Amino acid sequence: MVDRTERVTKVTQPIQPATGQQEVVERHETATETGPNLLARIIWFIAGILLILLAFRFVFALLGANPNNGFANFIYTTSHPFVAPFFGLFGYDLRYGVSRFESFTLVAMAVYALIAWGLARLVTLAEPRR
Repeated sequence: MVDRTERVTKVTQPIQPATGQQEVVERHETATETGPNLLARIIWFIAGILLILLAFRFVFALLGANPNNGFANFIYTTSHPFVAPFFGLFGYDLRYGVSRFESFTLVAMAVYALIAWGLARLVTLAEPRR
């Protein structure tokens, strides 16, 4: 639960020239995390992890990272199922350890970001816009 407190100061015209009156108005808003909003944040969190994983894969492939290295191997094998549907889209040469520009990884990142946006938007359709 998130608590927000606003303090609004409203200055009124003085009734008598010698005394300046000031009216202080305080509003307390309590914003609770709604179910759809929480679900949208979870969707974006998972999509963010996936996009970071794919970004690592893209940079490692671009720089020709050694697949025998444990971390590079983890990135390549973990991200492989997510980029596999896009292999035939452009020329596909998976010689690991050789510098290459993986355009299919960039397309996968764009597609997964659009899917996450669509799902997050779908679960928050009933929410009023602020």
